[in-house]
Amino acid sequence: MTININEQIITIAMVVLGTIATRFLPFILFPPDKPTPKYIKYLGKALPAAVLGMLVVYSLKDIDIFTSSRGLPELISIGIVTALHFWKKQMLLSIAGGTIAYMLLVQFIF
Repeated sequence: MTININEQIITIAMVVLGTIATRFLPFILFPPDKPTPKYIKYLGKALPAAVLGMLVVYSLKDIDIFTSSRGLPELISIGIVTALHFWKKQMLLSIAGGTIAYMLLVQFIF
């Protein structure tokens, strides 16, 4: 299926518009000279943990403990994520470290 030139232009324009809106809208809605609303501050504190929780649930939802690896790569990776997070307290490092460990485990060990 091919799209014609008009559809391509519309698609590119929508992507550009979406990018501009998400980049500039927060600065328009919350200018630096006004205090940030409390609910936005709350979201800034609560959402990282919520995202990590959703990632854990999504990652573990299809594990079958009756298969050959019995969920060991996942459990080891969870331990690595937990250890990295308590050690460095940087969520991106924890997630990346656990993901890399999991990929190495399933590719080379399990």
